[in-house]
Amino acid sequence: MPDRLPLALRLYQFASFAVAPAAPHLLARRLQRGKEHPQRLAERRGEASRPRPDGPLIWVHGASVGEMLAVVPLIERLCGQNFAVLVTSGTVTSAALAEHRLPAGTMHQFIPLDAPRFVGRFLDHWRPDLALFVESDLWPNLIVESARRRVPMILVNGRLSERSYQRWRRVPAVIAALLSRFDLCLTQSAADAQRYGELGAPRVTMTGNLKLDVPAPPVDEAKLRQFKLAIGIRPAIAAASTHDGEEAAVIAAHRRLAAKNPALITIIAPRHPARGAAIADIAKGLGLAVGLRSRGEEPKQNTDVYIADTLGELGLVYRLTGIVFMGGSLIRHGGQNPIEAIRFGAAVVHGPHIWNFAEIYRALDAAGGAKLVPDKDALTDQLGDWLRNPATRNAAAAAAGKTVRELGGALDRTLAALDPYLMQLRLEQKAS
Repeated sequence: MPDRLPLALRLYQFASFAVAPAAPHLLARRLQRGKEHPQRLAERRGEASRPRPDGPLIWVHGASVGEMLAVVPLIERLCGQNFAVLVTSGTVTSAALAEHRLPAGTMHQFIPLDAPRFVGRFLDHWRPDLALFVESDLWPNLIVESARRRVPMILVNGRLSERSYQRWRRVPAVIAALLSRFDLCLTQSAADAQRYGELGAPRVTMTGNLKLDVPAPPVDEAKLRQFKLAIGIRPAIAAASTHDGEEAAVIAAHRRLAAKNPALITIIAPRHPARGAAIADIAKGLGLAVGLRSRGEEPKQNTDVYIADTLGELGLVYRLTGIVFMGGSLIRHGGQNPIEAIRFGAAVVHGPHIWNFAEIYRALDAAGGAKLVPDKDALTDQLGDWLRNPATRNAAAAAAGKTVRELGGALDRTLAALDPYLMQLRLEQKAS
């Protein structure tokens, strides 16, 4: 591992040290925008809100909801081996998800701002024995300081899009200095492995995509029965993890399809639930009857569009319909994870912008397990086809399920790669 950092990283360290006193103002602005937890701001300054447990501690860091969901089964396995696990993330939604989905006993903290003072305070308290970074959230001070303290670092479920790869190639010394400090990089695909290797990661292994091994999301059975009774035999379509600009396309599709399917109900679960009211205004502006989950409203016989603007209830949405449009794909966001919807037997339709899950969608599309639509008109046509032809829809759902099963196994391969590090922690614990 090189001792001397490239100039760009040293300048970054100096700048982040210099601006640290402005952190309260930055956090206050983010709090006003709903991007910070009001009772947990101290964690962003590296101040722990709970004590460190005794014994070996494994630290798992993922940027947001998607990364956290991907490693829930891995965290469950680690906890099952009696390791204490600290999970960090950077978003309010991921913190809320942690309360519902992480195993009992797992600790969650917000990741500190990437300033030397805050990072040092965080590491002084937690003293992790092993650090697992999920996908590609690489904060320079966090990585450099962890390496200086000789914390073994492993990248799990590593992903690097062609776009990110080309950006990092502009600063090769910087990315090489960061990646060279990792003991091991475990990637989702062969293409990811090649990119990481070319950028300077010393040990790279393709283990597959952990998101393919994520179990179906939980659901409250009482709520499910209640919603099924409310919807009855009405045909239903869902739009999951949608972003600004996509809901209008879905609502327009509903209006066209309802001309021939007057009982149709469309369920929209936005990626950011706070946008629920704004989405409702779009539908109401077109004369549609709307229900909002966040207001405790239930679907009624005349409800056209139902907005599931709450956290942790996608499992409920997926169980109510066999047709799902996956958001983040009609706009230039990069797509959202289709695996959970497929696990519930849904036929999936998506737009062209799916680089975040390119390998998965490529396999699904090739097998006929998902349908690519280039624009909102094609989206309407595809949804209409599946409403008219249940056999075609069911065949697509079956092909998707088969593809996901065949691509699975990343969890076992990841654990096998981690096993030498876990064994070392056990030996150190016995010796102490």
